[in-house]
Formats: sequence, structure tokens, C-alpha cells
Amino acid sequence: MSKPVVKTTFEASRTLRPIYTGGSTALDASGRLLATCVGEDALIVDLETGDQLASIEGDGEIITSLAITPSASHVIICSRSMSMRIYSLSPFEDSSRTIDAKLVRSLKPHNAPVVTTAIDQTSTLLATGASDGSIKVWDIRGGYITHTFHGHAGVISALCFFQVPFQETESKGSSKKKKSKRKSDNSDEDGEMEDAAPASIGGFRLASGSEEGKVRVWDLNKRKSIVSLDSHVSVVRSLSYSSTENALLSAGRDKTVIVWDVGTFKTRRIIPVLESVEAAAFVADSGLALVGGENGKLRVWDCNRGGEVTQEQEAAAEFEAIVAVQYTPGMPFAMTVHADQTLRLHSLESLFNYKPGSLLAPLPVVRRISGNDDDIIDLAYVGPDRSMLALATNTESIRLVSVGPSADRPSDKENEYFGADIAHLEGHDDIIICIDVDWSGHWLATGAKDNSARLWRLDPKTSSYVCFAIMTGHAESLGAISFPRVPPSANTPARNDPLNHPPQFLLTGSQDRTIKRWDIGKLTPLVSSNPHTPKAVFTRKAHEKDINALDVNPTSTLFASASQDRTVKIWSVEEGTVVGILRGHKRGVWSARFSPHGTPAISSSAQSGTNRGFIVTGSGDKTVKLWSLSDYSCLLTFEGHTNSVLKVLWLPPSELSTKKDGDDNEEEDDEEGEAAPAPKTPMQARPLVASAAADGLVKLWSPYTGELETTLDNHTDRVWALASPTPSGSRADVLSPSTHNISSPYAIASGSADSTVTFWTDTTSATYTATVSAKAARIEQDQKLENYIRAGAYREAITLALQLNHPGRLLSLFTAAIDAADDPYSTDSQKSEHANRLTGNPSIDEVLQTLDSDHLRLLLFRLRDWNTNNRTSRVAQRILFALFRSYPASTFIELATASMANRHSDSRTVASMKDILQALAAYTERHYRRIEELTDDSYLVEWVLGEMDGGVGLGGLGVSGAHDAMDDATDDIPEHEKDTIMLGV
Repeated sequence: MSKPVVKTTFEASRTLRPIYTGGSTALDASGRLLATCVGEDALIVDLETGDQLASIEGDGEIITSLAITPSASHVIICSRSMSMRIYSLSPFEDSSRTIDAKLVRSLKPHNAPVVTTAIDQTSTLLATGASDGSIKVWDIRGGYITHTFHGHAGVISALCFFQVPFQETESKGSSKKKKSKRKSDNSDEDGEMEDAAPASIGGFRLASGSEEGKVRVWDLNKRKSIVSLDSHVSVVRSLSYSSTENALLSAGRDKTVIVWDVGTFKTRRIIPVLESVEAAAFVADSGLALVGGENGKLRVWDCNRGGEVTQEQEAAAEFEAIVAVQYTPGMPFAMTVHADQTLRLHSLESLFNYKPGSLLAPLPVVRRISGNDDDIIDLAYVGPDRSMLALATNTESIRLVSVGPSADRPSDKENEYFGADIAHLEGHDDIIICIDVDWSGHWLATGAKDNSARLWRLDPKTSSYVCFAIMTGHAESLGAISFPRVPPSANTPARNDPLNHPPQFLLTGSQDRTIKRWDIGKLTPLVSSNPHTPKAVFTRKAHEKDINALDVNPTSTLFASASQDRTVKIWSVEEGTVVGILRGHKRGVWSARFSPHGTPAISSSAQSGTNRGFIVTGSGDKTVKLWSLSDYSCLLTFEGHTNSVLKVLWLPPSELSTKKDGDDNEEEDDEEGEAAPAPKTPMQARPLVASAAADGLVKLWSPYTGELETTLDNHTDRVWALASPTPSGSRADVLSPSTHNISSPYAIASGSADSTVTFWTDTTSATYTATVSAKAARIEQDQKLENYIRAGAYREAITLALQLNHPGRLLSLFTAAIDAADDPYSTDSQKSEHANRLTGNPSIDEVLQTLDSDHLRLLLFRLRDWNTNNRTSRVAQRILFALFRSYPASTFIELATASMANRHSDSRTVASMKDILQALAAYTERHYRRIEELTDDSYLVEWVLGEMDGGVGLGGLGVSGAHDAMDDATDDIPEHEKDTIMLGV
């Protein structure tokens, strides 16, 4: 058999996507399920594993309020379209890792958008507060209104259910007197009739706060406001109740927190927190309260003493302000939601043993979750086993996330899941533009818009991620940075202990059009927290426009600089002089990368004699170019992107792609099957070139065939970054993850402006194996079918042909069997026997009468096609006759019903059964009319022949006389030969 084509294939194995882009958040009572807003949609996330369990599509408008019941049974979503949708959630199981969200009902709760919601602890009642000042209470499962309250003059900004001990202070007589009054006051205040309140709300209260600064408490049993609290002078942002303290806490933007006695509703204490408060909550079974606001720090206050429990904390930046605090009594942590769309989990363990009057350290952040990474500008695999990914995300810090298990990081971390935040490298004063990592993964370099570069020392074993050196001197922002690509010599201190030996040098390029070299290899370990500040070895004015990329060749003797001036310059690392210029791009060059050491020569460059390597460049002219370093000529130009090429990268070859890329001595296939591939030698390892562009695509090219290998499509915006866990300067003959102890199974990571990072796995080997297996199985089945045909086993042959979906073989089978039954040379007994059969063949009749629904549907689908052709319509009509005689009409009605319900399941049955039967009927009528016309014409021929009897042209002999003479002359000739003679006459 012929050898299958080796097709390079990749699949998107994992994706890091935004889980929160601003707006409402909600936690269930267990603190595990988090509901967030992502644009106009809602998302449910498992905080323990980071998995996205369910995604709920929005209605096209921004979500104004989001709530999840404490029992995680329902999710309520309110949007600016003034709709409220209630979804029921399936029970969450660790095995399924998904939650089904089913829309129960969609309502219009208010005449204005709902801006805040609250759910009671029993997961029964829902309170909605609208921007028109109205409040409604709903039965979640029933979907009806139980209460409607009016009284606030502004937007409802906070709601809180709570329950107080029910005390019967009135006599039975007075209760009876008030019963009739309660009946008269029980009508809906806005004219709507409400259902009776459940009997279980006797001690239930609802507290509400508004932008006018008032707090009202509503009695759900009496259906009216029982008190109005007017101490705040600004928007009330949060309400909380403590059963232990029997107190209600209110916090507002007037920089105060007020504690109210629920028994008397008198002010128990006013606490000036000296910051605009956005969220506050009582800590269970204590008089402590969590407070967060514009300072961006979670603080703890003693509501009885009025003092702050936590030590003084420095205010954070404005973009780190706390906008919400999620806490439910019983949870071991509190979650703060920040304005920069990050979520932080704070441990509350230190509060459990708090002694009044003492001071505690600030609540430690046990986990930080980036809800939205914004644009992914650059990324790199870091760590000695490349189990972490460094992300430059349009901010002043670098985010390190886990992308694989690691023996180098502490194993006692419970929250070590894919995409979990490991650390944040903070120090730059402006957005980080470029990053690079050395061969060991322990040293990371960053360049930012603050005109500086920083060198970071990464030690996962001790969880130490510190700034080791700061390089300043550029006049404008840095756009390019690069380390040497290859490890030091074997058995040297720098090779054996890379953590304490920085790379020899670092190159930086800036918008000031200069390049600087920094020698950092001799920097000593830090003795204090102050990083080193080395001086540049040399500074060169390199280009006429911004410098976009730098790269060092595998031998660390040359480096390349790519610029917006449409050129790439090759420099000497030691002298800082230009040794070559690459000209040919029509627009600015965004990226340049040297080929790995040991890359085989390309045929078009073999004539130059020596192979000094190659360099690949990507440009704004939408092309990727491959250049020879021997004579600095352009060898190949790859065209295919529809927008600027922003990043290029050399990738290790696929396991099975080395033979495809041009071995002339490849073994031929033997007669029995595919020959085993020849052993691969090191020089056969031929890397690929990856390119990422502003068209949102990643393309893989073969520099040896000049062809596009595959296109990777999983982004919706420009792809800025590409990274591979394999060190870029490694030899082409040893490019394998096992060689470098790499734990990441992903061949490429791509980062885009759509805030996503996609991890691509090379599936070439698996695809090839599956193709070979499928082809071998197909050949076996085809041979089996051929054997059945040769043996005349029509039953087995037709069944197998239907299973294999061989319409041509199936048609030939039916045609051969029907032709045998219609053989004109058959004896009278054979003709009589065939006449008693539906198709003329008992084996075919048996098969047609025992078809299952899938095979019957598929056969009708084929008959529809055969029936459209006059040459095959005879067979189609015979099979149709057999089917309609073998099955009742109800069978075809059931097939039509089932096909309409499942028309998306199989591309072969996209057309409904009703359409197939209608097509069969239409062409059958056409064939019937054609046969009728032929029959009519036959009568005309018969009449003409009759009229010609004794006519002119027979030499005086009548037609009958001619027939008589012919009969006498052919008495000894068989009947079937007489027909032939008649045709000749």
C-alpha cells in the first residue's frame, strides 16, 4: 500500500482565558464556586482547580448584578436590558468537572435596571434593588414576588437579609385586631397583586441602603419599613449582620462604618476608617469586621472598641482599590475584588485566636487570581524545568503562572493548578514591553516603558523571585532585550550552578535607536535587598527608527537587531560593529531569530560552501524571510499572513516530519505494506519556523520545502507573543523535551491581544499513527468485502458495504444480483423462482428485510442519488419496491421524525427523511411518465409495421412472405440468434 502523507498537526490543548472582566461577583456558601462577569456573559469557576465549570451566554447587554445561592442551586443574572434570568445549576461533582446551567425563567423585575441583589441563607428568597429606588423580594424556585417595598429616593446600593429572634410581644386579642388591618394593607404598593408570604419569615428582616445615605430595615412579616437610619451622608455601599453581636453594620463612601444595635436600632459605634469604603462584613462569631475600599488593603476593625486590629498598611495604587469583599460565615478566607480585575484570597486564620486589644499582621494573601490579563504582549517559559510561564500583560509587573507539575517548587501548596499564579515580579514603573529568559530558566530579563531593564533571579525551590539588577541609561522606552542562547561549557561553575551565576551579558534595544551591552556575568550575589546597577559596556546608534527585536546567535559571537527602518543588522558581540545588513522587507521588521546550532543546510544555500547558519525575520509587510548568514542573502520568502508578522520562532522538528522534508533515499514500500522508516540521524532533524501575526493566526513553515505546514487558529485578535519550552539555542539534533528535563508537554504557547494564552501540542505522531491504523483497518475491511463479493455472499457483502459507506460497491452488488435475476437465458423454472422474489435474489431480500434504522436511512439516502440517473434508476426502483413491500409505512414515519430531531448528528443525514422521500417520489413519477411514453411509442411502431405489411420496397413480396421465407431459412438456428439476424435485416 502507499505510505500515508505525514501531515504536521497541532491542537490547542489548554487555554488561559479571562475569568473576570469587571462587574459583579458572587461566592457560594462553601467558598468554592465563584460566579463572575466576563463581558456580557457569566462564568462559574472552581476556585480550587481554576476550571471554568459553566459559561452562561448573556442577552447582549451589560450585567448589572449577579448572584449565586449559598447552596449553589441557582444563579440569578440581571442586565441593563431590565431582564432577570434565573438559572438552575446541576450539582457539582469532581468527576464531571462541569455544571449544567438551565434557564428556569426570564422576568422583568423592575421598570429600571437592577443594580444590587441579595439572597438569604436558606437559598429561598431573592431581593432585588433597582435604580428607581424600589425593592422586591422573590421566591427563587417559584419565580413570583413575595414583597414590594418603596421608600428610598435614590438608587438601591446595598441589600442584606438577616433573621432576628421572633418575640411575641402582643396579646392574642391585639393580634386579632391587627389581623384585619394587615389584610387591608397587604396590597402591592405599586398596584401589583403579590402572593402571600411564606409562614417561615416571621423573624426575617431585609436591610437596604441607597445612594442618598439612608438605611432602611424592612419587616418581611409586617411588610413594611420598621426603621430608617440616617447617619450616613454618602452612598451606603455595604451592609452586614452579626447574630453574635446582634448588630447591623453599614459602610459608605463617607469614610465611616456604623454599628447599629438591632434591638433598639440605636447607634452603637461610629468608626472613622479614613477611606472611602466599598465593602464591609462581620467576621463570624466575633465583633471583628473586614473593611476594604479605595486604599486597596483589606483591614480588620474591632467594632466594640472602634480600633483597627491589623497593623497600619501603606495605601496601594488607585487601580488596586477594593470594589467588593466576598465572605460567608464559616469560610476560612475572604476574597477581595480589585479595580484592576484581580481577585485575592486572604487567610482569616489569624483572626480565630484574636485577643481583644492586640494588633495583628495584615491578613496574608494566600492566592492571587488575575481575572483578566489584558493584552498579552510577551511571554516566556521559565524555571529549570520550564514549568512556569512569565507573562507581560500590559502592566508594570510580570505574572508567573504554573503550566506543569514541578519537583523544583514546594509541594505543600494546595492551590497548584494549571494557570495558578506563582508570583508577581513588581518593580517597573511603566508597562513592560519585552522579556527574555536564559538557557537555565533561572534568569529573566524585562524591558519597560520606564526606560529601564531589570534582571530577575528565579529560585522556585525557595519561592524566591527577586530583582537582581537594574539597568538604566536609555533615553526612551525599551522595545527589545536578549540573553545568550547556549549554556556555558561543561563542568564550569556557571554550568553547574546557574542560579548563582548570571548570564555573561545582556543586550537591550530602545526607541532611542541605540543598543547597549551589559556585562552581568561577574555580578556577585546580593547581600541586601538593593539590586545591582551595572554600567553599559558599549552603546551603539543602530538604526534610524525604533528597535523592535534583538537576538544572539548560538555561538554568542553575533547578534541581530530588527528595526522599523525595514532593515536587520548583524553585529559583532565583542566589538559592537556591523558585519552585515539584511535588506528586502518593505516595512518595519518586528522580529528576528537565529536558527539553532546544527541546523542542516538548505539546498539553495549549499552552493555557498560553508553553512554559517540562518536567521528568520518577520515584518509588517506580511512576510517571513529566511536569510543565509554566509552571504546575507534571502533564501526564502514565506507568504500567507494577511497582516503584519509580529513574532517568529524556531521550533524543534516533529518526530515524523524529518523524513518528509526531503530525504531522497527514502525506502520504498514493500508489497505487503508500508516499510519501516529508516533510523533518523542527527543531521535529519530539521526544525520548523513558527510565525505569529496581527491576523490572529500562528503558521508553521518548513524552511526545506518552502511550504506551509499548518495553521493554528484559536485567537480573535493579533498574536503578539510566541514561546517554546525548548531552549532556542539548542542543537537541532538534540531538540527534545526529555533532553532538557522539560515538564511542559506543550510545544508552543501563543499570547494574543484577546487576553488569552493558547498552549499547542504537537499531535503529528499521534495523527500519523491513527492514520496508519485507520488505513490498515480500511484495507482489511475492503479485502473482506471483496472476498464476500467473489464468493457471492450477498448478505454479508451488502451489510459490510453499508457499514463502510461504499456507495459504488453497493450499487455494483445490487446491479449484479438484479442482472442475474433478469437473465434472459434463464430457464422457465428459474424465471418462476425469481418472480416470487422481491428483488429476484433471496439473499438480498433477506438483507433488505432485516436492516436496522441507521442502515435503512443510509440506504434510502443512496437510493435517492441512484434514482436521479436513468442508468441506475432500474436498480433503485427494484430496491425501493423491495423496501416498501418489506416495511410498514410507520417505519418510514419514525425515520422521518428521528432524522428531524438529529439532523446535526451525521453529515450524511443532514437532509431530513422527508426531503429524501419527496425526492424519491418526484423522480419515480418522472421514470413512470418516461416508461408510459415509451409504451405509447411502441404502439406506434407496431402500427407502422402492420401498415407496411405487403407494402413497397420488398420486391413484390409482402412482409408476411418475407417473414415466411426467413422462417424457412432459419429453422435450424437457435431462437436467440434469430433475434440478431432480425436486427441485421
